[in-house]
Amino acid sequence: MLQTCHNHGMARTRISTTVDQELLANARRAHSGTTDAELVDSALQALLRLYRSAETDEAYKVGYRDLPMDEPDEWGDLESFRNAAAP
Repeated sequence: MLQTCHNHGMARTRISTTVDQELLANARRAHSGTTDAELVDSALQALLRLYRSAETDEAYKVGYRDLPMDEPDEWGDLESFRNAAAP
C-alpha cells in the first residue's frame, strides 16, 4: 500500500516486522523525539550510505590493482606525482 508523505510528497510503504526489543529500545533512546518511521528511514539511509561507501572502496581497490601507482599512463605515474607533491 503506497501513501503520500505529508512532509515530503514522496511515496511511502507501510512495513510490519519484528525486531530485537533491546535494539529498538536503544535506537529509540538514541533518537528520542523521532517517530519509528523516521527511525527506520534514518537506519535505511545509513545502511545505503554504508553500502555505497563499500562499493566505492571496492572500485578504488580494483582501480589500483588494475593500474598500479608506479605504472605510467598518459599523465605519467601516480607514484612520481605523489612524491613530487609531498612536502
